[in-house]
Amino acid sequence: MPYPVPYTDSMRKTSVYLSDELAERLARLARETGRSQADILRSAIAAYQPSPPVDRAFALSGCVTGDGSSVAGIDDDELLRGFGS
Repeated sequence: MPYPVPYTDSMRKTSVYLSDELAERLARLARETGRSQADILRSAIAAYQPSPPVDRAFALSGCVTGDGSSVAGIDDDELLRGFGS
């Protein structure tokens, strides 16, 4: 007798590669909570809130001339001003 799959038409099977550490943690959570590993993964994905992106733009105003958009066009001597002796 085949295993009855408790999926509805709105579910799709997928595979996830986990490190040994994460796979062991997932198995332990499933045992401790009496839930399936798939149910734990679905809940974790549903609850996931990505962190807002970190603004990697930085202004160089005040330390060198330029508009702060790129250091590529700034003279090396000006960039190094204040470093070393």
